[in-house]
Amino acid sequence: MLSNSLVELDRQHLIHPLASPRGHERSGVRVLASAKGATLTDGEGHRLLDGFAGLWCVNAGYGHESVVEAAAEQMRRLPYATGYFDMGSEPAIRLAAELAERAPGDLDHVYFTLGGSDAVDSTIRFIRYYNHARGTPQKDQFISLAQGFHGSSTAGAGLTALPGFHFGFGVPFDWQHKISSHYVYRNPVGQDPAAIIAASVAELRAKVEELGAERVAAFYAEPIQGSGGVLVPPAGWMKAMAEACREMDILFVADEVITAFGRTGPLFASEDEGIVPDFITVAKGLTSGYAPLGAVLMADHVYQAIADGAGEALIGHGYTYSGHPVSAAVGLAVLRLYEDGGLLENGRKAGARLMAGLHGLSDHPLVGDVRGRGMLAAIELVTDKAAKTPLPAAAEASRRIFDRAYRAGLIVRAFANGAIGFAPPLCCTPEEIDEMVARTLRVLDETLDDPDVRSAMTGA
Repeated sequence: MLSNSLVELDRQHLIHPLASPRGHERSGVRVLASAKGATLTDGEGHRLLDGFAGLWCVNAGYGHESVVEAAAEQMRRLPYATGYFDMGSEPAIRLAAELAERAPGDLDHVYFTLGGSDAVDSTIRFIRYYNHARGTPQKDQFISLAQGFHGSSTAGAGLTALPGFHFGFGVPFDWQHKISSHYVYRNPVGQDPAAIIAASVAELRAKVEELGAERVAAFYAEPIQGSGGVLVPPAGWMKAMAEACREMDILFVADEVITAFGRTGPLFASEDEGIVPDFITVAKGLTSGYAPLGAVLMADHVYQAIADGAGEALIGHGYTYSGHPVSAAVGLAVLRLYEDGGLLENGRKAGARLMAGLHGLSDHPLVGDVRGRGMLAAIELVTDKAAKTPLPAAAEASRRIFDRAYRAGLIVRAFANGAIGFAPPLCCTPEEIDEMVARTLRVLDETLDDPDVRSAMTGA
């Protein structure tokens, strides 16, 4: 009765993110009731392995009492402190210092946000201020990648290159530009890493020349494109793009909202290629989703230019909840779990097992590609492996695959093109990883029996 009441209340009042309102009204909400480790339980008692860590974010897993206690203690002591008027709180100060100590190179300065979208928005504002401060206000053009995701806020959604975030919203703006994704599986130049890297660098240079080198302010890239389908660039791609940006006097922004905090192995995915971006944006795993928090990590040379440009004047950018003490206390507790609690190391082992398990599905008639790094992976389904033909639209891949997985006791990210995304918590046991792969196989077999898929495969 209670569950039914919640479903009806949800239908009448709660607007869900990234949802079809009419579709959601018809289907109703799946109420999640509790969680522990890598397992969720819904309102009807159905147990699910969370193969997607909430929304790429519950990196540490559910139910860590040390995190709960850190939040409760901070709420008792000081539930809120503004960062305005030269005030602050110990958790925010300590977390900023801890992040700066661990970040690559001279990313020594931290601005806290509520999540990834406003972290990206903050970089846009800081980059504009930076160029005004150093006397180059004409550098006001921004470039990002096709199939990239940089949030759904008004400005960030324009850097995002997924049509669903543009239609009806009047974005992208005329100062936001795109170049092709590296998308190895479907790259026009083939799958040779050197060729893909060369093509991407050449396209970036051509776009800068088209816009005018004196106009381009920044280039944004995810170390692995998450919402675009878990698209993994060739080794060396990020480094080559960062070096090209430096040569052209363009700031390089690594959007690590998904990839940071052990998701690909190290604390920051930028470490994989030894690069030092001018900015890194983080969120999600920063608190393992236990509380809202994001951050902009800013290189010292950018900070110094902004600070010198402002002089004694204040910089007109701020959020009420920037550096919220409870969220910061949670962030500190989660950081301890990653390092002292062994979650980074466990994530590396679990990630290797996950990739091995997914590669073991390569012979399935529907699996065209297996890709990933660490605990971030995808398999892309096709109806013809040689032609790389995507699942037909009639198969409603995003809805049907998600539903099949849910019935099998597994949560995944089901993309519209038939790719299935995985981002399990770093706490997963070997048995849980194996079970995720086994349940995925069950989903593949059910999808193979889908009449719309069968029809596409036979040409009937």
